[in-house]
Amino acid sequence: MNDYFMQKALEIAALSGNDIPVGAVIVKDNEIISKFHNEKEIRNDITAHAEILTLKDAAKKLSDWRLNGCDLYVTLEPCPMCLWAIISSRIDNLYFGAYDNVYGGYSAFPDLYQKSNSKLCIKGGIMEKECTKLLDDYFARIR
Repeated sequence: MNDYFMQKALEIAALSGNDIPVGAVIVKDNEIISKFHNEKEIRNDITAHAEILTLKDAAKKLSDWRLNGCDLYVTLEPCPMCLWAIISSRIDNLYFGAYDNVYGGYSAFPDLYQKSNSKLCIKGGIMEKECTKLLDDYFARIR
């Protein structure tokens, strides 16, 4: 099932336009309830990461900022800002595709997660090759 939802996140990421192609979907009871891609450029908003937009939308739809019982699939390892929002939202599981050893909130800043006392389960590398290729193709195109 992880591949199915990650494939949906990849499809959303491909719609990012001029933004770095990152897609996120939130799943509750095996159904996608929210999906976004990065929109920093179109919104002119540094916080308009796919994860943040998806968390806000899911909270609005569920009428609760606590997203217990939800899973988040994102094509790139979340940055520290997004990881903290994910931890704070009480998402059950975070699945991500490509690792980000420079800016990744989990890989590059392990203390952020370890000190949070969160029950969040994190698994990286879901469809990693496909997620990495999407990013590599984007950066090759703009450089």
